[in-house]
Amino acid sequence: MSGAVPSDFLALPSIDAGLAKEVQEALDEVENLLRESVSASDPLLTEAASHLLSAGGKRFRATLVLLASHFGDPTAPELVRAAAVVELTHVATLYHDDVMDEADLRRGEPSANQRWGNSVAILTGDYVFARASEILADLGTDAVRMQARTFGRLVQGQILETSGPQGGTDPLEHYLRVISDKTASLIASSAEFGGMFSGAGPEVTSTITRACDALGMAFQLADDILDVAGESSESGKVPGTDLREGVLTLPMLYALRPEPTGDAADTRLRELLGRALSEPETEEALGLLRSHTAIDEARATTRRWADQAREELATLPSGRTREAFEALCDYAVLRSG
Repeated sequence: MSGAVPSDFLALPSIDAGLAKEVQEALDEVENLLRESVSASDPLLTEAASHLLSAGGKRFRATLVLLASHFGDPTAPELVRAAAVVELTHVATLYHDDVMDEADLRRGEPSANQRWGNSVAILTGDYVFARASEILADLGTDAVRMQARTFGRLVQGQILETSGPQGGTDPLEHYLRVISDKTASLIASSAEFGGMFSGAGPEVTSTITRACDALGMAFQLADDILDVAGESSESGKVPGTDLREGVLTLPMLYALRPEPTGDAADTRLRELLGRALSEPETEEALGLLRSHTAIDEARATTRRWADQAREELATLPSGRTREAFEALCDYAVLRSG
């Protein structure tokens, strides 16, 4: 694994330079701990466990832990370990996700399942989570309980996504619940760790947790829009991955919600959505969806979640830390286009 990864989020021009420097210095310590934590006696396991960490990643969850800590005492010794725990937990889920999705690419590099096969990828994800749990054990029973609750939601979200909406369930409501469990829960927990271990106080910690829950929703919606409207350099994944696999995300669900118009392009898009597609069909669906009003609707929904996060943030003490979180809300909207 190479040296510390500069956080994209800390480079946002609206984030105070002094705050960014302090958080980045703490992130450097997190990076060192991540490197140490995935080292194993077996060379293959070390290489596989280091694979996704070495590929980079935005370290978003770790950054949130450290940013939230500035509502309290950011020098508290537990914070670096807490940031490493949420990052390792996130990375562990990526190994499993890529197996389930049969992904070929992750963070711009061949996925672990593509490189070593499904069995090694699954076991590596288990190992990375075990290492996170080992670090977590030193942070106290409250932290262990909170992380266990969050991990339960991550698994529940994955199962809901895999099983799909049951009869009578609104597909859009089901999709949003999946995002809430599978993505927003860990992002919210990251902020909660930051508030809790910095001694920010229960009110501030609860507020920043709720704000980051909404922010997590906005970031995932932006990712799903990028899968349709972006390029691989932005997402680290091949565009149209969800379309290709027949996965329905927010833009597709909005495209399917209105009654059929009889328009030839609309009819064709409906024929393509929700089933596995060939490469030519994926390219066709991408073109049709990119010009559909559903993209604008999905972007509007992303903005609403970011606005919800801002409403929570508005009740927190003013200053550079709150401004940094507000900048992340702006960034989520910007990523969605």
